[in-house]
Formats: sequence, C-alpha cells, structure tokens
Amino acid sequence: MEFIGSLIVILLTTSLLGQIFVRLNLPAVIGQLLAGIILGPALLGFIKPGETIDLFAELGVILLMFLAGIESDLGLLKKFFKPSMTVALLGVLFPVVFIGIATSLFGMNLLESLFIGIVFAATSVSISVEVLKDFDEMSSKSGTTILGAAVVDDILAVIVLSLFTTFSHEGSSGPTDSLLFNTILEITYFIVVWFIFKFVAPYVMRWAERLELDFSVVIASLILAFGMAFAADLVGLSAVVGAFFGGLAIRQTPQFKEVQNAVSAIGYSVFIPVFFTSIGLSMTFTGIGKNIWLIVLLSVLALLTKFYGGTIGAQLFKFSKRDANVVGSGMISRGEMALIIAQIGIGAHLFPQSVYSSVIIVIILTTLLSPFIMNYFIKKEA
Repeated sequence: MEFIGSLIVILLTTSLLGQIFVRLNLPAVIGQLLAGIILGPALLGFIKPGETIDLFAELGVILLMFLAGIESDLGLLKKFFKPSMTVALLGVLFPVVFIGIATSLFGMNLLESLFIGIVFAATSVSISVEVLKDFDEMSSKSGTTILGAAVVDDILAVIVLSLFTTFSHEGSSGPTDSLLFNTILEITYFIVVWFIFKFVAPYVMRWAERLELDFSVVIASLILAFGMAFAADLVGLSAVVGAFFGGLAIRQTPQFKEVQNAVSAIGYSVFIPVFFTSIGLSMTFTGIGKNIWLIVLLSVLALLTKFYGGTIGAQLFKFSKRDANVVGSGMISRGEMALIIAQIGIGAHLFPQSVYSSVIIVIILTTLLSPFIMNYFIKKEA
C-alpha cells in the first residue's frame, strides 16, 4: 500500500505544479519534472525510486510515444525525411567528437572518452513531444523533423554503440558476428513494421470493432503498441521507438481518433505524470562537489553539441532561424537510451566508475533544462 500513498502524492503534486507552470505560461511538464526533484532524494526524500514506480514510468513513456505516433502525419514524416536524417547524423557526430575530445583532458584514454561521447549521442524526445503538444507544434515543420530525427537518432546510437563495443574488444570473431546478427535483427524489425502498417493494423482494428466487448478497439491498439515496443527492445532498439511506430500504424486506420481519446485519458491521468516525476526522482547531488568541473563541461557540451547539430542540420534545408532553433532545442533532452548506454559501459568497463554519477547527473540536467530552452525558442518570433 506504500506505493498507493506515493501515487497519491505524485498525482497531487504534479497537478498543482503543472497548473502553476501553465499559469506562468510555461509547459506543464516542467512542473512534473520538478515534482520529482522536490519529492525525491534530492530534496525532501518523501518518495524513493522503486520497481513499481519504474514500471509505471516505463508504461508512461510508451503510452506517450504511442500517442505521439497517433498524432503524427506519416506524409509529413516522409516529406521531411532528409532534414530529419541530417539532424540525426550531426546530432550523433557532434557529441561523440567534441565530448570525446573534451573528456580526454580529464585523464581518460581514447576509448573511455569516445564512449562518454556515445552516451550523450542518444536523444530522448519524450519531453520534447510534451512541449510540442502544449504549443500545438506536433505537425509543424520543426515538430515533424524532431520526431523523424529522434527515430533515426535512436537507430544510429545503437549502431555506433555496436560498432564501438565490437572494435574495443580484442578483434575476436564473436563481437563481429554479434554486430552482424543485431543488424539483421533490426532490418527484419523494420520489414515487420512495414508489414504491420500495410496489413496487420487495419485488419486487427476491423476485427476488434466487430467484437461485443467494451473498449475492444482500444485494447487491440494497446496490444499492438506494447507488442511493437517489446519487439523493438528485443532487437536492441528503444521500446519508445516501437511504441511510436505502433501509434503511426494506428493513425492509418479509421479508428485512430477513438484510440487517441481513450489512451490520452489512461496515460495523462496516471502513467505519464509518473514517468516525468520519475526523472526528477533520479536526481541526487551525490558526487557533484568532487567532479564539479567535469559536470559543468559535460553539461555545456551536451547542450551545445545537440543544439547545434539540430540547428545546422535544419538550416542546411532552408529552415528559418526560429524553426532551426526549435529543432536544435528539441534534440537536447537525453533519457532512457542514454542511461541504458551508460549502464552498458559500466558493466563492460568501457569508462571509469568514478565518473558514472557525474554522467548520470548531466543526463538528468539536460533533460530538465530542455523544456525551458524549447519553450524560449518556440515563443520567439522568427
């Protein structure tokens, strides 16, 4: 029952702080993130991260990205594929190169420095999606590019991680075979995604509509979303990528509006607020004093490399300065993928344990700062 009490406090606090920030003409998600910091180990210590909160948070981010897929226009995603690809490429290249060079100044060897760069190459757009929704920018030029770039970015981060772990070993055939196998798995996954778009989703939704069961269409769509998220995780991609594609598949069916309304009610009433709060709950101030200069350097570079990777990539395709800045700010946030890569690195001894807490702090800091930066550029006139 302890979790029920925590859930009551989380929902009450996120609602109150969210409303305060809306009144201040700022995105509600900022209040939800701050709720986690206030309630968690960083300040009051009322609520600690745990398995149940993590489970609710994982469901929250999957539902959030599923809704993002439903609200996305597949035609626009195709139209802005080239700028999305360019933004993603530069958004991976810049952190790996510049953060890799900078961290080498702190006594780390080449492999350790490059791996920390790879950690910060992964973008999480779950918070960006929430800000885009608040400003009705999901189907805008910049919003569509951010969503497209996020999917490509996730794939690139997995590929770069696979290549790095392959070549950081002693050249045995095992890692190479593993890389080839993972690549085949990911290609197979996208073939299956195409098949679901064309045949499975329309058939499943028509079949569900004929059932004499309350919310059968919604249940069928959630099975599809969770299934695609689970499959994405199995092949090494982020589950949120699978959820996003699940939403896109549902968007192509006549029942998408019914699903959108129902899932929004489920997600935004419980799971999505818990997800945003969980990010704040992860924040602690342990190790800040010991590695303060490394944290400052990583924070600045983590912000600038993603921001300029996005803005330069967008400007190459004649985006206005305002739209390019929105794209850049929308790519800043890190999240679950960066945390996963960091954990892989520690497990494989690919970077020092002594800087792990600093890396985690910077991941959370960039996530917390991104909605403020996005808010500024979205409101700014071209």
